[in-house]
Amino acid sequence: MSSTMSAESASAIQRSQVDLLDFIDWSGVECLNQSTSHSVANALKQGYREDDGLNLESDADEQLLIYIPFLQVVKLHSITFKGPEDEGPKTVKLFSNKEHMGFSNVNDYPASDTIDLSPDNLKGNPVVLKYVKFQNVRSLTVFIEDNQSGSESTKVQKIVLCGTTVETTDMKGLKKIEDGH
Repeated sequence: MSSTMSAESASAIQRSQVDLLDFIDWSGVECLNQSTSHSVANALKQGYREDDGLNLESDADEQLLIYIPFLQVVKLHSITFKGPEDEGPKTVKLFSNKEHMGFSNVNDYPASDTIDLSPDNLKGNPVVLKYVKFQNVRSLTVFIEDNQSGSESTKVQKIVLCGTTVETTDMKGLKKIEDGH
């Protein structure tokens, strides 16, 4: 009986998740080691990411470091990657609220979560994250460490971040209004 209830509440949590696309602060999005003709917008932006002909591609080697700031605090529930079976990302490390990371210091910090993507995941199946680690996310750094085949080039067709926004209510402000009556 209790397992049925937990499954129901888990699916209720799942249903309340939204694509966080509208909450990305596009002016602050950065991607290190991206090919100039195959930039991060191809994988993240609406319309571009739905076009399988467009992708984000690494430049000098297989690694990519993507910084995604949000316009407001979010709770991140899952992440979806779509990419080719051979050059799609494999090991992905996610860092919550870590700014100004580079390839030189990315391994100095413990990842909030590490995902080992299977070829099945790369078909666009969401990966549920360690939800407790992504409760008050102002920015997300995505470090794609390697790809499925170990080749020099990594390609990502689509990245979708799902979660919810964190509603912030100023309780002090409400209290003051109450006291005035």
